[in-house]
Amino acid sequence: MTNEQLLAEIREANLTYLMLAQTLIRKDKAEAVFRLGLNEEAADILTALSSAQVLKLASRSTLLCSFRVDDELVWSLLTNHSSNKIANDATNTLHANILMASRVSEVL
Repeated sequence: MTNEQLLAEIREANLTYLMLAQTLIRKDKAEAVFRLGLNEEAADILTALSSAQVLKLASRSTLLCSFRVDDELVWSLLTNHSSNKIANDATNTLHANILMASRVSEVL
């Protein structure tokens, strides 16, 4: 993959993320804030962006979204690759969601 192709992929990911974020926020702001890991101020700013502003933001050469999973415990729970595996995937997913939700509340 060339550098130009990589930058094009980043711009496409940015545009997709911004459009998804706007759609989710307009549908249900509280749920969107939780799902996207944003604070309410960022959600308000995203909702107010015009199409031209979304395109301008999307054209940046750095990703606008980031991973919310930032520690080994959550990665292990989500991928079920823990050294002390719990047999129930649903339990692992629930535990990971609780951990990520608690981190969202820290942002808010």
